[in-house]
This record gives sequence, C-alpha cells and structure tokens, in this order.
Amino acid sequence: MAAGEIARRLGVLSNTLSANLNVLSHAGLVQSRRDGRSIIYTAQYDAMRELLAFLMEDCCGGSPEICAPLLAIASKSCAGEGACA
Repeated sequence: MAAGEIARRLGVLSNTLSANLNVLSHAGLVQSRRDGRSIIYTAQYDAMRELLAFLMEDCCGGSPEICAPLLAIASKSCAGEGACA
C-alpha cells in the first residue's frame, strides 16, 4: 500500500508515518519499493510471525495465561487469512 494511503487510513501525519515505517523497514517487518512518485510498503509476515513467537516465548515463559489474549487474536487472524503457519 502507498505510504500516503496508509497515512490517510490511519489518520496520522505523513512525516510521523514515514518515521515509523522507516523503523519497521530497518527491523525487516516491512519492505518498500518505489512506484513512480509513491513508495509502496509491503508487510513481511514471516518476520512478524518470528517476532511474535519470540515475544510470546520470552514474555510469557512459564505463564501462558499472559499471552492467551494474543493467541486468540492470532488464531482468529490466521483463520481469516488461512496463511498462518
């Protein structure tokens, strides 16, 4: 999705969004490409899954009830997309 469209949908300032997208890009969670005057951003779902798995293992270690709400959200999202593994 184009950066301008993301900003419009989220109702945030373009410069604020650009800074956040830059951080996500450096972390490998989004990828960008130029298309004319626009920069198109694509989510890197494998990297996001790895990050969430790490956080759940690290933060929830020994207390799975802490991550139960996140697991429920992730399960619902995966059922809708059918792409989570």
